[in-house]
Amino acid sequence: MNRLFRRLLLALTLASFHFTASAKGKPNVLWIFLEDVSGWFGCYGDTFIKTPHIDALAKSGIKYDRFYTTAGVCSAMRSATVTGMYQTSIGAHNHRSCRASFRGQNMGKFDENILSIKTIPEIMRAAGYWTFNEGGKDDYNFTFDSKKLYNYLRHHSKKRGWGPADLVAGNCWKGKAKDQPFFGQVQLGGGKLGRRAPDVVDRSKVPVPPYYPDTELVREEIGHHYDCLLKTDEHVGQVIAALKRDGHYENTLIFLFSDHGYKLHRHKQFLYEGGIHMPLIVAGHGIKGGQVTDELVSNIDVSAATVAASGAPVPDYMEGQDFLSPDHNPRSYLVSARDRCDYTIEHIRAVVTPKYKYLRNYLTDRPFMQPSYKDSWPVSQEFRRLMAEGKMNKTQLIFFGEKKEPEELYDLANDPHEIHNLAKDPKYKKELSKHRKILSQWIKKTGDKGAKPESDIGLLSALKRWGAKCVNPEYDKVRHLLKKK
Repeated sequence: MNRLFRRLLLALTLASFHFTASAKGKPNVLWIFLEDVSGWFGCYGDTFIKTPHIDALAKSGIKYDRFYTTAGVCSAMRSATVTGMYQTSIGAHNHRSCRASFRGQNMGKFDENILSIKTIPEIMRAAGYWTFNEGGKDDYNFTFDSKKLYNYLRHHSKKRGWGPADLVAGNCWKGKAKDQPFFGQVQLGGGKLGRRAPDVVDRSKVPVPPYYPDTELVREEIGHHYDCLLKTDEHVGQVIAALKRDGHYENTLIFLFSDHGYKLHRHKQFLYEGGIHMPLIVAGHGIKGGQVTDELVSNIDVSAATVAASGAPVPDYMEGQDFLSPDHNPRSYLVSARDRCDYTIEHIRAVVTPKYKYLRNYLTDRPFMQPSYKDSWPVSQEFRRLMAEGKMNKTQLIFFGEKKEPEELYDLANDPHEIHNLAKDPKYKKELSKHRKILSQWIKKTGDKGAKPESDIGLLSALKRWGAKCVNPEYDKVRHLLKKK
């Protein structure tokens, strides 16, 4: 037996001992991570389509009716989820930021923003878990080494429309030791399935929210999302079937949740209910079925509950909390944040309490419908035409108008579409003051990094990628630097 072989054998033996000593007997943990999916499922009260697999999962576990994400865009939300901290606390709040390179383009040198923070996969791996990311969505706004996070990582085709193929095959957990538990993420394409979700629903019958004009293009967008949800439900069924086939279902704690709402305006990237009020279902190991709760839960709480399930201590710095612990204190409020997305600079904060939603719009010098990556879409062009022709009503102009209010307050219990702003109503002065105070204290407590302008290197990186589309005045101070490159 040569020396190299003996060393490898010793390393494998030690690794086996490590997971056996620290993780044997612990449950598997699986995140079924839905992308761009609004929760229009039967278990959440939607009657337009049937989603039997997701509904069955909800029936077997706990359905959370008040789950909110910390951002309405993927990279910020996912950065928070993978660390258990608000993206604003760790400097990961600007979409696709803090990366030395992005899609083959050199973006520049960044100061590392979370050097001392271990990600959830790293914590789980240190606790003896086999870790994997099936789908490869690791859209994090900080520097990381995927080899340190995951034992197994598989990126799907660059063509949009990810499915659970490799998870169904079981390849993602085949490399683990016999009794070793796994922590895995399966990324489902959801609202990004595109043409892989065939046209099924009747566009003429889809429900149209009052904040959209009822047009053929709007109905097509809504109808297509329903088509995506039908396919997503199939994918979820395949994932559950794979767990059962390989004997993992009974010992797997499952979290099914979405990163943010679907792509249409006022949903994705924004902080209205359609952007951040998402589905969350917890089922499987140790979970009693048939439960429904209106407790406020955040995606960073999923992070903390995941660590707790491994038996490892939840780090003191983590801002999420183990909401599955029987002795936890339910949240009295949640906060979500919107900052730069692509080249569009924005600054919005939202406070959600059991009954109300408070929004603080800091940049009132620009409308919600300022230039964005959605501008080339036919439905966007239609929106702008209707705006210019004065063909939108008062409700639609809340979002599509030329101005936005500095503050918005909505009674979510009676106004789920958020169309009756109570911020100027004297009867709600006390509630307005209360929510202002919550936000102010949260900003101070968490050190909200979005309160300061983005760094020059951050702005320059956006300019490198988007060029002339960067029309916000914040870019003016660094435009000359781009010309010198």
